[in-house]
Amino acid sequence: MRQNNMVAMILAGGRGSRLFELTKKVAKPAVYFGGKYRIIDFPLSNCANSDVDIVGVLTQYESVLLNAYVAKDQNWGLDAKDSGVYVLPPKETDDAGFEKYRGTADAITQNIDFLDTMEADYVLVLSGDHIYKMDYSDMLNYHIKKNAEATIAVLGVPIKEASRFGIMNTDENDMIIEFEEKPANPKSNLASMGIYIFNYKTLRKYLVADEKNADSEHDFGKDIIPSYINDGKALAAYRFKGYWKDVGTIDSLWEGNMDILDPKSGLDLSDPGWKIYTGDINSLPHYVGEDAKISNSYVNQGAIVDGILNHSVIFANTVIDKGAKVTDSVIMPGAKIGEKAVVTRCIVADGVVIGPGVKVGSANSENIELVAKNRNE
Repeated sequence: MRQNNMVAMILAGGRGSRLFELTKKVAKPAVYFGGKYRIIDFPLSNCANSDVDIVGVLTQYESVLLNAYVAKDQNWGLDAKDSGVYVLPPKETDDAGFEKYRGTADAITQNIDFLDTMEADYVLVLSGDHIYKMDYSDMLNYHIKKNAEATIAVLGVPIKEASRFGIMNTDENDMIIEFEEKPANPKSNLASMGIYIFNYKTLRKYLVADEKNADSEHDFGKDIIPSYINDGKALAAYRFKGYWKDVGTIDSLWEGNMDILDPKSGLDLSDPGWKIYTGDINSLPHYVGEDAKISNSYVNQGAIVDGILNHSVIFANTVIDKGAKVTDSVIMPGAKIGEKAVVTRCIVADGVVIGPGVKVGSANSENIELVAKNRNE
């Protein structure tokens, strides 16, 4: 086991109810993103690129597809000796009878045996449903330099939006002195990203104590972090300055997809120095017909484009028929847009058929339309 062994634990059990039909059959981290990826590809790729070799993925809601997907650890180069991706569903125990994770901290508590077996020095706790690129080794070096018991990644947000987040208040050395959960009158704009590094020996003690606390919600933000602060433990704030987005709503999922088309957004999926890995798609090359027109769009393999695409993200094995117009939209795998159909500011779910001449979405609408069922009129 190498020095400074850090084990990543990805919390991937979210229901994602605000994504409506997109998460009726799959967990939120398994939702499609960016033309060829799933959301969970981002934290898994970050781990691979950061040389974090041991990754536990904690699944729960609609986990069958997600479990099968992340078990293919070779997709992210995490199948070498002394590395791997481990699927960790909730387990029933003799003493407590747990059948699900009761909170983010409880999810880690139920897997203490796994962390013990991996001889973790540090535990990296991540969310499985955020889009970003981060070098976790830089965060670990910062954590060690600060001589902290825990380090929390924070992102500066507009102060008028700070009340939507958990806010970390710090001293002049960026050590956390107070945590406020969605404060009405925030004292700072340092929003928690839900990315934590803990010294495992200390964290283990807090998790064991939290498990026995009948009044606890077994949550990092509500219980564990406040306990650290109350006990005077050294907590550092790690300021992240790159792109980060929680794609937990239809609008934010659409915005994230549109960001990959904007060179100024900071979300560059073609950067060879920090690749986002995913499972390969066994499809034919994409086809562009003689009457097709494509501008500022991502088009994945297997797509057949005979219509007009503008500022859109097109997944594998989709069909855009002659005369169809797709603008500012996300078309997920296997969807078909019929002849002369018009799709504007929409997310079209996988496998959905938009019939000939049908119009969905509007350039004048403030909200993004999710098309999750076939539309023939």
